[in-house]
Amino acid sequence: MVNEILNFFISPAMAAAPAAGAQPANEWGSIALLVGFVVIFYFLLLRPQSKRAKEHRQLVSNLAKGDEVITSGGILGKISKITDDFIVVAIADNVEITLQKQAVSAVIPKGTLKSL
Repeated sequence: MVNEILNFFISPAMAAAPAAGAQPANEWGSIALLVGFVVIFYFLLLRPQSKRAKEHRQLVSNLAKGDEVITSGGILGKISKITDDFIVVAIADNVEITLQKQAVSAVIPKGTLKSL
């Protein structure tokens, strides 16, 4: 009784006999497809990300006193002091904040802050 009900909702699967002269799956095609995905992943994701990271490391290493910067939080200021891992940024008269060097997202041309 239960089998009849289940057969009504779910039809039983029947295995088909292999076709005469059927060839096995092409293993080299599967390997080539996998290699293709790895290459696409490298060129679309890994390579651009490592390029951006390299540019950011170079930007952080070239920071100098007097540079006008934008932080990752959107704060604009002028660097007044630099240590190994931190910078002191003057954001207004007599207002300075201490940030990690990694927080700098861009260096803007000098004189930009005066025009704002």
